[in-house]
Amino acid sequence: MAGKRQGGNPTAVSDLTSGILDPVLRKRAGLSVSLVQSWEEIAGPRLAAQTRPERIAWPRRVSDDDPFQPATLVVACAGAAALRLQHETGELVARVNAFLGYSAIGRIKIVQKPVDAAGPKARPAPRSLSDSEEARLASTVDGIEDEALRASLRRLGRSVLGSR
Repeated sequence: MAGKRQGGNPTAVSDLTSGILDPVLRKRAGLSVSLVQSWEEIAGPRLAAQTRPERIAWPRRVSDDDPFQPATLVVACAGAAALRLQHETGELVARVNAFLGYSAIGRIKIVQKPVDAAGPKARPAPRSLSDSEEARLASTVDGIEDEALRASLRRLGRSVLGSR
């Protein structure tokens, strides 16, 4: 029975890691993996590109009889997007609460810091043009008298045709 596979169906690695990371994130930051993974759907692609949830800060309760108080969601934000995030905090609080299923978040605290350390994505280099494409481009810009403008338009045409 040494060659027999055990366990049955394959499991996605993300399912295995969320089972491990979820308790750690809940204890350390008050967040769940599902909130972090769904951040783009919650915040929208425009805000999610420049923000990320850092932690949920729950207010301290002295006794069990204290009334429930909503938490503060701490959101890291790139400096340029902080004003946009500030104007959309009310809507974002409502979206996070709808995602969580109850009014867990009462306010958002914005922390300005770099969000994406990778920086902007590099564009792929345009392909080189075929002889027929070069000839067609040359015939298109030949009627232009200004040499600098003609060279600039030729570079633009190579870039446009090469990216297709």
